[in-house]
Amino acid sequence: MTVSCNAHPGTDYRGVPLPDDYVRKLESVKARRPRRVIDELLRVGSVSSERLQEMGYEHAPRAVRDVRELGFALKTFRVNGRSGRKIALYAFDNPDNAVNKLSKALGRTALSDELRNRLISAYGAHCFLTLVEVDTSDLQVDHRVPYEIGGEPDHDDLSQFMLLTGSANRRKSWACEHCSNWKRKDPNYCRSCFYAYPENYTHVADRDERILMIVFSNDDVSAYDRMKAVLGERASDYWKNVIIRQYSR
Repeated sequence: MTVSCNAHPGTDYRGVPLPDDYVRKLESVKARRPRRVIDELLRVGSVSSERLQEMGYEHAPRAVRDVRELGFALKTFRVNGRSGRKIALYAFDNPDNAVNKLSKALGRTALSDELRNRLISAYGAHCFLTLVEVDTSDLQVDHRVPYEIGGEPDHDDLSQFMLLTGSANRRKSWACEHCSNWKRKDPNYCRSCFYAYPENYTHVADRDERILMIVFSNDDVSAYDRMKAVLGERASDYWKNVIIRQYSR
């Protein structure tokens, strides 16, 4: 069945006006990222992935996911972008489709600066995926198990959260959304994933893989540059083969 998007300001994708209580719940959202997406949807009726990129969101599905995680149902359409390629267009779904989820999501607590500071105090100012120390302002709090799958954990249990740089967070979001468990929604499967517990995992977003991250910074960069000048694009494969020869006996 083909579904068309007939949305205009203040309506769902069918062009049906959103109920007043639903609009009030939308307007009560304070978090900046979903707030801007919601404002655009209320103002125009729909928003494309192109438009979200113009608004500063490099990873449009992550911004849309923030709205969905709060319990507001959105419908996705495929339309032609300015380049002629297919892009995503988002509009509010029938609010009736959000009722059950919304009652759960409205109890979600924002991941506060206070929680981020407690994580930094406990684990240090480093990204959990790359293990690189960064400025505290570059770190974001993320659920170990995506909220979409595991819900909201107790904020007193720091083990349920992780610190990520913006780029690592986007990488994790893309991987999670393309993992088969995104539909199965098994929290235990997430807990054995690299993107939830990189310190102890058995798969990488449903793939039988292991990841060894080596980041060169500051005084080490010159050593990396000299290595790259000798090995070129073969650098990663070279060291991978060294490890395999050493430890596959």
